[in-house]
Amino acid sequence: MSRAFPMIDTNSRIATVPAILAPVPPVVSRRSLMRGGLALGLGMAMPSVLSEKVYAQASTLTEYERRIVTVAKEQAERMSSILLDASIVAVADFARPSALPRLHFVDVTAGAMRSHLVAHGRGSDPEHIGRLQHFSNIVGSLATSRGAYLTSEQYDGKYGPSMRLRGLDETNSNAADRAIVMHPAWYAAPDMLTKYGKLGRSEGCFAMAPDEFHIALQHLGSGRLLYAGLIGEA
Repeated sequence: MSRAFPMIDTNSRIATVPAILAPVPPVVSRRSLMRGGLALGLGMAMPSVLSEKVYAQASTLTEYERRIVTVAKEQAERMSSILLDASIVAVADFARPSALPRLHFVDVTAGAMRSHLVAHGRGSDPEHIGRLQHFSNIVGSLATSRGAYLTSEQYDGKYGPSMRLRGLDETNSNAADRAIVMHPAWYAAPDMLTKYGKLGRSEGCFAMAPDEFHIALQHLGSGRLLYAGLIGEA
């Protein structure tokens, strides 16, 4: 069955998101997090790209998209006590290969979703087959870590404007020590798919196409949530 999704480009899609989900108990308190010395700001405001004007055309969600939304809301509820803003949640589904858009920005307030390419760590895919084989939280593993991340301040890094992350689960507790961040990278651009059929690999960071990374900076800002896991195709 065809669906009229308004498309941004070949690596980005948009869908209407329903409001569903029962709350999940939080696991970390805002006070304990702030005591850890994390300085948060409100970051950039959510632009009109996810506004009602853009999403005027409603579409029926696929089963997979409903699962992404469910995960986004579950994780937002679980971490609600420490988030400065839970209206936008990023979900990275590493059950998908790197050739498919698998970083989903879910606007749980406006009811919208858009998806982009994102690279995984080379330690998670040592043979570079284009699929994540395993997660790791070990320092020096160069692998992607599973779990919830709190977005922190923006800074200028090796690849340009980047965003720091703090791991909130035992499975990604070493994120800061491993310098796991979100950043743009040439090896995460769509033209890699034309040449090789897959993206390049990071050292565990969430790398996006340079032309699209501004979307992450605009949608998330400091004090928001990024969740990485295996959701899988419906």
